[in-house]
Amino acid sequence: GSVVAGKLLESTDTNYGYDAQKGEFTDLLKAGIIDPAKVVRVALQDAASVAGLLITTEALITDKPEKKTNGPAAPGSDLDF
Repeated sequence: GSVVAGKLLESTDTNYGYDAQKGEFTDLLKAGIIDPAKVVRVALQDAASVAGLLITTEALITDKPEKKTNGPAAPGSDLDF
């Protein structure tokens, strides 16, 4: 992820990007890969909505931790608990 982002930041071409299906860097417009603005907008709105929900939630659901018990005393010891 960071290697791809670094390589993209080095480029001055705004159409230059990473084709994940082919695993190569290319001119995305020439390759026919377009990113509709509506898809990006909806994804950002949904992400902001979830982040806002998590920030304002005053409760958390988690698994109850299991109590760890000491094992039985070793045989032949006088350490009965």
